[in-house]
Amino acid sequence: MKTIEISSRMQVEMIDVTGEVRRAIRDSGVRVGVVFLFVPHTTAALTINENADPDVVRDMIMELNKIVPMNDGYRHGEGNSAAHIKSTLVGASETVLIEDGEPVLGTWQGIYFCEFDGPRRRKLHLKVMKG
Repeated sequence: MKTIEISSRMQVEMIDVTGEVRRAIRDSGVRVGVVFLFVPHTTAALTINENADPDVVRDMIMELNKIVPMNDGYRHGEGNSAAHIKSTLVGASETVLIEDGEPVLGTWQGIYFCEFDGPRRRKLHLKVMKG
């Protein structure tokens, strides 16, 4: 297993980690297989979405913040219930196929680490498997 360290700078942001995932696959030497990606945090998540137009990320954050507002009478004492809910909605893992030593992604797709309770230092675990 490999771990990528991520430092978020904002309370809510989506960080494109596609390049780091490509490097991890390349370093593994696996040409055909899968990469499992997992975020070991309850207030962060992982998703695959468009990475060509930065407005898509801004729109996603804007809508997530409308669906799950920061303050809404939550009972959790730490004051970060919105981050926990967003993490559950988006999800903590992704699986991506590998072909010719590259992740199989669509033309406009990128892999995003989603921070919902930053800024913080975070981890993204990867397991590259041949097959």
